[in-house]
Amino acid sequence: MAKGYWIARVDVDDPEAYKEYVTTASPAYVEFEAKFLARGGECQGLEGQSRGRNVVIEFPSYEAALACYNSETYQKAAAIRQRYSTGEIVIVKGAE
Repeated sequence: MAKGYWIARVDVDDPEAYKEYVTTASPAYVEFEAKFLARGGECQGLEGQSRGRNVVIEFPSYEAALACYNSETYQKAAAIRQRYSTGEIVIVKGAE
């Protein structure tokens, strides 16, 4: 079964308030067995618009990645994230 990945590119507008998103999202990540492969850190934009924060999260399956995003727990966190940041999230099915 192919793994699933979230790829998030985010500009955080209020770093202090954004901490509430991280705390609120954590239980969803635990529930759906998320593994952070990249979480912020140094990056270099080569093509297109760059964002200040880039995150790659691995899930056991594509279905788990979708279920995490759509879960009630994560959606509470997403509402917080959307207040304090601008960005994009895509969910990608991994190569088998």
